[in-house]
Amino acid sequence: MRELADPFVAPGPTGVAIRDRLRVSETDTIVLRKAGIFLGSLATGDLANRCRQGREHDAAAWAVRKRELTGHSSARWAGSITRHVNDQWALARRGQAAQIAWLRGQIGQIEARLARPLGAKASKHEGSPKGYASRSEWHAKSRRLQTLKDRLVRVEADWTAGRVHVVRGGRRLVHTRHHLAEAGLSEQAWRARWEAARMFLSADGESGKRFGNQTIRITETGQISIKLPAPLAHLANAAHGRYVLDATVAFRHRGEEWRDRIAADRAVAYRIHHDVLRDRWYITASWQRAVVPVLPLEVALARGAVGVDMNDDHLAAWRLDQHGNPMGEPQRFYYDLSGNAAHRDAQIRHALTGLLHYTRRSGVAAIAVENLDFAGDKGREKHGRNKRFRRLISRFPTAKLKARLLSMAAEQQVVIVAVDPAYTSTWGAQHWQKPLTTPRREITRHDAASIAVGRRAQGFPIRRRTAPPHRDQSDRGGHRTIQARPDARGREGTRPHPPGPRTRCASPVVERKRVTSLPNTVRGSATERQSWQQDSLPLSD
Repeated sequence: MRELADPFVAPGPTGVAIRDRLRVSETDTIVLRKAGIFLGSLATGDLANRCRQGREHDAAAWAVRKRELTGHSSARWAGSITRHVNDQWALARRGQAAQIAWLRGQIGQIEARLARPLGAKASKHEGSPKGYASRSEWHAKSRRLQTLKDRLVRVEADWTAGRVHVVRGGRRLVHTRHHLAEAGLSEQAWRARWEAARMFLSADGESGKRFGNQTIRITETGQISIKLPAPLAHLANAAHGRYVLDATVAFRHRGEEWRDRIAADRAVAYRIHHDVLRDRWYITASWQRAVVPVLPLEVALARGAVGVDMNDDHLAAWRLDQHGNPMGEPQRFYYDLSGNAAHRDAQIRHALTGLLHYTRRSGVAAIAVENLDFAGDKGREKHGRNKRFRRLISRFPTAKLKARLLSMAAEQQVVIVAVDPAYTSTWGAQHWQKPLTTPRREITRHDAASIAVGRRAQGFPIRRRTAPPHRDQSDRGGHRTIQARPDARGREGTRPHPPGPRTRCASPVVERKRVTSLPNTVRGSATERQSWQQDSLPLSD
């Protein structure tokens, strides 16, 4: 069994992004498209320049790039373009590092399985994987091993030289150009998507400037004006080379927070983009939030927690008190991951909204979730033959679920506690599924796993009880229950037995009758054997 990581409070989001639709006119569309294509061409040239510099790039080279772009556009547009290009290059470098780690992991797994005999079973004690099933599979994997090693050599060479491979607009869209018939697109439709993906209409915010942004400015009434680059200054319809759009914007989601920022001239970044499929223009406003101090784990779990087990089609949740005991009934929040990305995202948001509302109604302030990461399990070397399981974990939205949950929980003042996901399903089913199952309530394996997740976040063991003492039924050999912490008051006391059919305990009236009444199975009648008692001495003796 591997060593379990300690639970921790996940930090909240550091930024906010809101979006609204722009109902632009024909003139606005022409100006936005010309400005976006022109600035996109500048961003493409600057990206090529940045890639050529590689690891030798420094602050002085950044300043040179910015000065070159300033003459073609403006200082603020140049700053936004160079910063966006730097982020894109850094993202490509992180992707290279992740690919190197993935290739090394795949190579190690194949080499370990190739060294095992054919048909050998995996050994958990020795830590050795199983062997391949047949000689043909062994031969195919040996050829794949050489392919992965060649790919690793190329990627490591690019990493050492600081060389990245980036496509503005997306590599997938480039490949679609060569397969238009399979994609069901015409060349004109593909060209429209390609131009929309490569347009650049993003402006960084500036604190202290009017309305928080000098390049793309939005007033309190929703009026939008754009600072046009120098070659397109003839398209301006306002002073100082600005173009005022006919369309207005009204951010309905978090609109009050956005208006407070622009009223105080605090930085707000904007991005305008075109959705070709819907033929709509959108604008996104984003800003950074102040860093909120992370609550200590004990404070977050003072009133209990809601344990959550994430699954392929639903979230299983159960409320736990401060001692780790399940309360109430298990909850399930379903979602459907079929369909397009927008549908899947809406389903996830709907399920998380129900979870957060249930948490607020329960009166707790913490949600315990598993810190899942399927990066090492998505490769076909670990679960090669089990295609169904590989497809399941590949479509499981772990990153999107965690990001959505953190951002939505911050608005509801709910703390997210991340725990190690090891053995939660197995131990939860072993210790909690059967005891909590009743004739009217069927507990699933996922419900029991949610209890295990919540107890691990609270610092309790997952098992319900320890073994009873060996000598007798007293607590001489140690307390038999681990439902509470050692410093909890009343931990060593007798557990109360409220009367009722659920506890199989008779009412106090019945108990008194059993004490005072005498059995009728002994010789003589009950009336003859009955005696009056005063104090502790029987008078009949």
